[in-house]
Amino acid sequence: LVYVAGMDPKQAIAVAHLIVGATSTVAAMSFIRAGRVQWRTALLLGGGGLSGAYVGGLLAGFFSGRVLLLGFASIVVITGIAVLRDRRRGALAEEHRPLPTAVVVLGGLAIGMVSGLVGAGGGVFIVPFLILVGGVPMAYAVGTSLIVGALNSFAGLGGYLSSVHVNWKLAVTFTVITVIGGHIGTHVHERFDPATLRKFFGLFALGISSITFGREINAATGIAVAAATAVFGVFVFAREARERRAAVIRPVGYTAPDTDQRAEHTGSTPILAMPDPQ
Repeated sequence: LVYVAGMDPKQAIAVAHLIVGATSTVAAMSFIRAGRVQWRTALLLGGGGLSGAYVGGLLAGFFSGRVLLLGFASIVVITGIAVLRDRRRGALAEEHRPLPTAVVVLGGLAIGMVSGLVGAGGGVFIVPFLILVGGVPMAYAVGTSLIVGALNSFAGLGGYLSSVHVNWKLAVTFTVITVIGGHIGTHVHERFDPATLRKFFGLFALGISSITFGREINAATGIAVAAATAVFGVFVFAREARERRAAVIRPVGYTAPDTDQRAEHTGSTPILAMPDPQ
């Protein structure tokens, strides 16, 4: 919106809130139908995020557009690296341990405030929180983050409207186009395994940050971040390939485990990170 449509940064962030909120709402429908939303986590995170996002939108009036964009890029760098470095959460997620209510609400409040301030109301912050802190499987983290992201985005938009004028015709046009793209992406998502999605998300986040740094600071900074992203991406994919090769090597006398031990969860039954009713 800033670099292609030529919007003022603050107006672009306000429009981004509308786009993300609408897109997240539509995209969440398929995950809800498939039972891939952890409702306890979504409602607690979203409840805390509503207040935080609205306050973040109000606070944006005290910062320049350039500062907001650089803040966004900095947080996205940290997020992308954290997601790409994660190697063990896939196994830990199978425990499905619910987080304490206070942790989820406070996490939602913090995420909402940052999201409302810089305009990243979607999975940029929520998905890493669910995966890295909550141990939520990627398939369920995506659906849950869409619910939370929609709540945060609409609340952040409310905060921004107190100080920013929005070109509603342009905003609605971008929103409709993005909603269509989001609908397509929801179906494409089913064709990829969680590990692939995690790597793509991390590299995409780092790529966005390199563009922002390059435009807001200088070209050299953007190129440096892009180069570091490329090197890091090669390292991540090489590591994954090495681990896959190592997995097929079995020691002499290796005995396959029983069928019950080999069984893996297929995802056909919803996995809810909720306390046992007993």
